[in-house]
Amino acid sequence: MPPDTVTRPRVPVPARTWWVVVVVGLVGQLAWTVENMYLNVFVYDTISTDPTVIAVLVASSAVAATLATMLIGAASDRVRRRKPFIAVGYVLWGATTAMFGLVQPAGGADAAQAVGLAVVAIVVLDCVMSFFGSGANDAAFNAWVTESTVPANRGRVDGVLAIMPLMGMLIVFGALDPLTRDGQWPLFFGIVGAVTAVVGVVAFFLVREPAQTRTPPDGYLAAVLNGLRPSTMRANPRLYILLIAWAVVGTSTQVFIPYLIIYIQRYLRIEGYAIVLASVLILAAVMSVLGGRVIDRIGKTRAILPAVAIMVVGLVGMFFVRGMGEVIVFGTVMMGGFMLSVAALSASVRDVTPVDRVGMVQGLRMIAMVLVPMVAGPFIGASVIVGADETYTDLGVVKQVPTPWIFLAAAVVAVLVVIPVLALRRAPEPEVVTA
Repeated sequence: MPPDTVTRPRVPVPARTWWVVVVVGLVGQLAWTVENMYLNVFVYDTISTDPTVIAVLVASSAVAATLATMLIGAASDRVRRRKPFIAVGYVLWGATTAMFGLVQPAGGADAAQAVGLAVVAIVVLDCVMSFFGSGANDAAFNAWVTESTVPANRGRVDGVLAIMPLMGMLIVFGALDPLTRDGQWPLFFGIVGAVTAVVGVVAFFLVREPAQTRTPPDGYLAAVLNGLRPSTMRANPRLYILLIAWAVVGTSTQVFIPYLIIYIQRYLRIEGYAIVLASVLILAAVMSVLGGRVIDRIGKTRAILPAVAIMVVGLVGMFFVRGMGEVIVFGTVMMGGFMLSVAALSASVRDVTPVDRVGMVQGLRMIAMVLVPMVAGPFIGASVIVGADETYTDLGVVKQVPTPWIFLAAAVVAVLVVIPVLALRRAPEPEVVTA
């Protein structure tokens, strides 16, 4: 029987741990919401409507984020400390986020050159921001979560963490979306950057180092590359199969997420798109929190396929619906299924993480949840959008617009998760991280 299906006594999560999970996790997702969704809207509205530009932006930041997580994760393993990387990283993350609004095409006769320079500038700044953000959040903070939880309560913790992206979107949409509608991008990015930096300072006082952090036996460079070695893969088959499954689910979502706001605004022409997104995010968050408790009871790996199936139903529904009410219903199913999938996969990966490689594994997580999805997914979405060739005219300018086919393409990708999940059933059981 897989280790996550065994009935265990309920293990409470300390209150201080919950505070760190909620405060640091939520504000990190506020910053990622800006980078993953609103930065794309900013580029679309002020720099270029070419979907390939957005795909390049997303892919470049994914590479930078993955490198940061691998380097910072291994470094935090070596020094056996997570707090400094979280705190300092959040401060730098906030500072670079605030700088996005300063990038605009310069005036002048050569408009094409101005746009080209702006594209280069925004890509470079996004990579720098992603490096700081991923080092702090995806490497140090996620390693801290693994070491501050045990298998019996990880479903609950990851169920809450899974809703943080949704809560981040909801807060940004509700509080700051009017600024983007008015074109006040510098103020928009400045507010999110300031909040992120302040939480970095708070983390100095709130975060306590986990007691069980262990140092890997090899040197720094060897520790960075350890997870990429065939021998490591052979020794931890369940870990790598789960990461493959995560990559499939992540790629599916990145086919449509970079273009989601643009699709609702420009294709569906729903003016109250903030209402749609707020409704979807709240309902999907409720699904994820309640589902996290169910995941702990039925087993994390057993929950993966049902969760992905829920997401696929939502994706297929999104292909057909056009009205606000129908979009809310199927959008909730789609995002709720995605959050449940992430919670089950994330908790499963924590359970099979080698006890002396917790920071290093965060780099592998980034390859699976960010690098592969954010390189492959947006380009799949862009090719679908270009192939559909739907356009609209804005002030005499013909602009390309995302179409419902991105959701059907995402559903096709998501179905492929069946392959690694079936392989997981034949993989040997690992040693798990314990308190």
